[in-house]
Amino acid sequence: MLRAWHSAPGSANSWPGGRTYPPNVAEMHDTTEEYLETILEIEEEGIVPMRARLVERLGLSAPSVSETVNRLVEQGYTDLLDDRSLRLTAKGRTLATSIVRRHRLAERLLTDVIGLEWEKVHREADRWEHAISADVEAKLVDLLGDPATCPHGNPIPGSGHEVDRATRDAVPLSRAAPGPVRVARISEKIELDDDALALLGRAQLIPGSEAIVVGPSGDGIVIKSAAGEHTVPSRVADLTYVAPG
Repeated sequence: MLRAWHSAPGSANSWPGGRTYPPNVAEMHDTTEEYLETILEIEEEGIVPMRARLVERLGLSAPSVSETVNRLVEQGYTDLLDDRSLRLTAKGRTLATSIVRRHRLAERLLTDVIGLEWEKVHREADRWEHAISADVEAKLVDLLGDPATCPHGNPIPGSGHEVDRATRDAVPLSRAAPGPVRVARISEKIELDDDALALLGRAQLIPGSEAIVVGPSGDGIVIKSAAGEHTVPSRVADLTYVAPG
């Protein structure tokens, strides 16, 4: 998920709003946004953000994460609490929310307008989110009709449309009772797992689709969808949220 901003050696990088950063500063700016975005996404899942969770989510070493977290604390983006959990400051939350909003709008553009495959849009949107200016964001909202969620069913902050209650109250597929369900959303954690996304795509278990929960099996949860009968591994079922169909 974490990427450096590539440019010609020794060149500067232009960012939205006319700001220009030398290469090392641009990379730091990009890293700050990635960490804040990830902390907010972890919060959305009801998990307490900690450095260990960032190590797991970003696939980076513990020393690297600790160094960046310390810098975020120094810059006033996060607080490091006594129990070692992380809390976004008002400044950090504002920036994190803006990044998540731009990312999910970019995902909508990629699927709804450009037609990119559902399982590819998350990584592609990672490349777009840092380059979307406020003016472009406003145009995207108009073009897309101010969508409430991204293609994976996760809410777009600041949308004028509310997520329906059934989606808000959705439960993991692994805990759903046998019977008809509607796929509500996919955890951001799965969006980084190409194999899991491919599996959900093959089984036609994307947000808005309907399926029937048959019940647990030794390997996961058996479901029937428009694509036939499939067994969803427990690790994927835990992060796929469904509402009663």
